[in-house]
Amino acid sequence: MKKILTFLTLFFASANAFALDYRINLINNTSENIDRFYASNVGTDSWEEDILGVSILRPGRYVTINLYDGTGMCRFDFKTVMEDGQVLIRRNVNVCGITDYTISE
Repeated sequence: MKKILTFLTLFFASANAFALDYRINLINNTSENIDRFYASNVGTDSWEEDILGVSILRPGRYVTINLYDGTGMCRFDFKTVMEDGQVLIRRNVNVCGITDYTISE
């Protein structure tokens, strides 16, 4: 019985260690609104849809986003469109290795 419990403990500990988390906190650390935010895995040639939809992300606020897209890929390209039209692009972000993604001035 003790061997079975040890096995189950190791099994569940291992399973949790390999579970990937695709959730990130998109943080607006600027003085203006974020109007649009796009995230596409690096294997995609398009930006997909605006994750914020009809919403905006106000200065000093954050939103939690789940970027799991079914592909199992952890590397994403990000495109942020600010209220003034400025476009910020960051490529090859490992979303499985971060919890926060901050837009700063």
